Amino acid sequence: MSARASITTHPTEPVADSSCRHILIAEDDAMFRRILQSWLESWGYSVVVTEDGAKAWTILQQEQAPQLLILDWVMPEIDGIELCRRIRERQESPYQYILLATGKDAKEDVVRGLEAGADDYLTKPFDRNELRARLRVGRRILTLQEGLLKAQDKLRFQATHDVLTGICNRGEVLDRLHRECDRAIREQTAVALLMLDLDHFKKVNDTHGHLAGDAVLREVANRIAQNIRSYDVVGRYGGEEFLVVLPGCNKTEAELSANRIRLAIASEPILTEGPKIPVTASIGAAVLLPDSVAPEDALLAAADQALYRAKENGRNQVSVA
Repeated sequence: MSARASITTHPTEPVADSSCRHILIAEDDAMFRRILQSWLESWGYSVVVTEDGAKAWTILQQEQAPQLLILDWVMPEIDGIELCRRIRERQESPYQYILLATGKDAKEDVVRGLEAGADDYLTKPFDRNELRARLRVGRRILTLQEGLLKAQDKLRFQATHDVLTGICNRGEVLDRLHRECDRAIREQTAVALLMLDLDHFKKVNDTHGHLAGDAVLREVANRIAQNIRSYDVVGRYGGEEFLVVLPGCNKTEAELSANRIRLAIASEPILTEGPKIPVTASIGAAVLLPDSVAPEDALLAAADQALYRAKENGRNQVSVA
């Protein structure tokens, strides 16, 4: 196989986006692979090269696999058409842009390649500048995709997290509680719930203002998050109330966790733009009763009753249902 353009050095073409900087060549012709690799590297791409479809498929299973792909139609093991089909059947994100290269130029071959999942098609031997232009199209599409994915992630985060504190919002923490209760009943394991309320928080707002109150809520959320396990869930239940879901915790472990959080909150006053504000919290803890008709509702009610007892008994303490 041959290419129309000779291999000459050109200034490196800037590639703006890291997701578009990595490209996979799957081509069984050694000379053509070297030509492609030379061109692509001179344009600023990081190139991964393989000589057959099976090895290309293995590379594409890896994390951080290339998103720009140049696949030869005719290859050993797995041909380009089959490789296109496998990639599209996965329907994984992020999207991988496929440029199919082949000596076939009949219209039915073009249609077959595009229907298999290729995004673009080049007939060998092809022009160097045409390849570069078509890769730019692929990069634009991948860059748009990355922007959309970031926007989706941002919207998803905003929909499930509290704007002020950055932890789960009420709807999300209750949903996570529901799922953990279902799993605990299914797997016959424990799950505990902590309901936490800041003591005399209204006085903080009345004395120091709402901006100081917001700073207190943010720091309390931070201290809770720093004193739970990576798979525990903390969410703002409303106002100055927080919920902490503790999968796999029995009554003793829940009480230990609650006291660790309580001590962390009270350990030192919270720094605001004004004075340092001492803060304490009352915490009610409850453990799932697997035979409850509505387990998460029963757990919330028990934790709420325990929180009420902690307040009645003088605040800044833990009460276990």
